[in-house]
Amino acid sequence: MDKAKSMMDQKGSSNGPCYTNGVHKALLSQLSNGGSHSPSDSGSHDGYHHLHYDPQTNGSPAKRCRLRRRLDSLRKNRPLLAPLGCSLTSSSQIPFPISLPSAFPWFGMDIGGTLVKLVYFEPKDITAEEEQEEVENLKSIRRYLTSNTAYGKTGVRDVHLELRNLNICGRTGTLHFIRFPTAAMHRFIQMGRDKNFSSLHTTLCATGGGAYKFESDFRTMADLELLKLDELDCLIHGLLYVDSVGFNGHPECYYFENPSDTLNCVKRPCCLDNPFPMLLVNIGSGVSILAVYSKDNYKRVTGTSLGGGTFLGLCCLLTGCETFEEALEMASKGDSTNVDKLVRDIYGGDYQRFGLQGSAVASSFGHMMSKEKRDTISKEDLARATLVTITNNIGSIARMCAVNEKIERVVFVGNFLRINTVSTKLLAYAMDFWSKGQLRALFLEHEVMGNYQTVPDTGPRLGLQDYSVVLQAQESRDGEQTGSPAPHFTSLQLEPSEPLTSAEGFGPPGPAWFK
Repeated sequence: MDKAKSMMDQKGSSNGPCYTNGVHKALLSQLSNGGSHSPSDSGSHDGYHHLHYDPQTNGSPAKRCRLRRRLDSLRKNRPLLAPLGCSLTSSSQIPFPISLPSAFPWFGMDIGGTLVKLVYFEPKDITAEEEQEEVENLKSIRRYLTSNTAYGKTGVRDVHLELRNLNICGRTGTLHFIRFPTAAMHRFIQMGRDKNFSSLHTTLCATGGGAYKFESDFRTMADLELLKLDELDCLIHGLLYVDSVGFNGHPECYYFENPSDTLNCVKRPCCLDNPFPMLLVNIGSGVSILAVYSKDNYKRVTGTSLGGGTFLGLCCLLTGCETFEEALEMASKGDSTNVDKLVRDIYGGDYQRFGLQGSAVASSFGHMMSKEKRDTISKEDLARATLVTITNNIGSIARMCAVNEKIERVVFVGNFLRINTVSTKLLAYAMDFWSKGQLRALFLEHEVMGNYQTVPDTGPRLGLQDYSVVLQAQESRDGEQTGSPAPHFTSLQLEPSEPLTSAEGFGPPGPAWFK
């Protein structure tokens, strides 16, 4: 498909008689037959007549060499690269992955507004014959990615997130998770060109807004095409997949028991058995909230522009910090009550008529109208108040959506929650407080899930989104009782008729570790 797509682009047409959505019809015919070849195929280059090799018609020597290598790979029945199960229509974007032959390396990218999340599958079952036949370029890429944990000044491989001993497309290996700022995307593309990545693949699977924004840059700078996949499709399928395989022997999903008790708040594992319907809250640069009824049936209920990008942007303005990690470090040392005006600052105590405790936030940054208060606060206080403000807003919106959609299960994902224990605990407490103990906030060890999906009857396929990616895990598993059975959240009761009063505009009263 990679070369077919490249050839199609050279001809300047994606709607000719031989192509559907830029994919050669002969290839689509093969896919629709489950990958088998009809008798008429058998005499045409082992069924790959759509990628025939002809020195007179296939361009420069370098391009002919790439095509010959591609054909050799296909004939050896290399594992399939991601996208499976898509019905191709006349739209310009493939809405759901299709299965196409591809050799290693296997990559998937989620190009977000703040971070790029990349997932890489490292095969661990390479035979001696395969290793001998590998081109040096492929070996170089694998060594570079797996022998380093940092790439330049901003690229990071999260070793603690590795998923080991996975069986994907009949191969056994390890999934690696790499992230870097979207602002460094052009340097990444340049690196791909310098390492001659297009000699191995001409197409990369990508999702997120950046798959559109940087598409022309990949094409012109690195001779690479992007197969664009919908990020929300990828998110849902990736979440289901990672929950099914677990986290190296541990459950992927967890919640906090006793979230309002600072001394007895404990992280507990759980399983997403019978997960539908669920409310999926994806917190990246902004926030999208989805009502998910099955892996292929969902709607975007609402969202908010106040997300992780807002937190980092405001912290950079208010404190002078430069990175997400630095902002979280400052927030961990601050006290938001020095910045926020609480109910007790207005009432002198609790607002008893509506059951609002004096420690509830009445006005975020409310104290900052006072010069005296402004002169006494620290940068750490400002960072903490910013984090609490953004998190409270997300929790309040998610709670109202869960009630309005009559959905009992709420799962929070997204890179905003990476190494962000303050927000995960605050979200857990807010959901528990406003639902009177009837709703639990669920989280994933890998917060960003779009880099891979599950495909029914065929297994997982790489090359999709992320990390939600993407994917970042919580900093610790403190309090997890791995020996105890994981609870199954299938019968949580919610009272849909419970009114949403104006009091819910207040942030929930917070224990000491929320301040």
